[in-house]
Order: sequence, then structure tokens, then C-alpha cells
Amino acid sequence: MDDVDSAIVRELQRDARQTNRDLARTLGIAPSTCLERVRALRHRGVITGYRATVDLRALGRPVQALLSVRIRPMSREVIEGFKAYLIGLPEVLNVYVVAGGDDFLVHVAVPEVDDLHSLLMDRFSGRREVVDFRSSVIYQHVTKDVVGPLVTG
Repeated sequence: MDDVDSAIVRELQRDARQTNRDLARTLGIAPSTCLERVRALRHRGVITGYRATVDLRALGRPVQALLSVRIRPMSREVIEGFKAYLIGLPEVLNVYVVAGGDDFLVHVAVPEVDDLHSLLMDRFSGRREVVDFRSSVIYQHVTKDVVGPLVTG
């Protein structure tokens, strides 16, 4: 990725709804060049999609938590099955398969703390592959809006 590609990625992360013409004007390049570069970035898998950012409070889901989960037996089949189960739960926002003491970190958002408790008791504790879980309520969640390449050297 050169400087123009990096600038395109940065600007689209900042505002993916801008027109190609506006993006080209911001970057000081021709609209045809800009469109060709964006297409190439999508083709190379650098840009994987466009989405709207939503306010969880506005959706009635102000309580967020990270759930640390350990499962057994440890096998690809069990990991894939549990991952599919998690992603099917409406409370789940993100699933991370991790190394270390835990096997999964699960980011959830619910209306109230009681709903978090119900989720853990009704959807986690009864699963035979789950041997342990812990929850950490998230007080604040900050997301970096623009991610760029790391400068090395």
C-alpha cells in the first residue's frame, strides 16, 4: 500500500458514505484514479465492507460485558460448534477465539444487568462444553475509528 491507498482507507473509515468525487477531491486525485484504487483495495481484501455504526443505548442495549469462556474437550469440532452457537445469539456482538487461560472472549450487549445474568445462566451454564466462564461489565467502550498501517523502521 502506498500513501494514496493509505489515505483512501483512512478517509473511507472516517466516512464511507462520501461519494467517489468527494473522496477524490479530498485526496487531490482524479475521480477515475480514485475509483480504480478503491476497486483494487476491495479486490485485494484491504477493504472488506461498509457498515453503519450504531448506538447500543439507542437500541435499548446499554449494558455491555466481556465474557471469558473455557470449553472442553478442546477440538476443532467443539470450537467451531460453540463459535457458531455464540454468533447465533442476539446478545453477542463479537466472538474472539483466544490463546491462554481462556478459549473465548465474547462481547455482549443487553438491556439490563439482569439480562446478562439470564444469558449466563440460561445460555452458557447449561452447555456441556462450557467448563468455566466469567463476566466483566464494560463501563466504557471506546473504538478507534480509523486504523492505518503500522510504520516500521
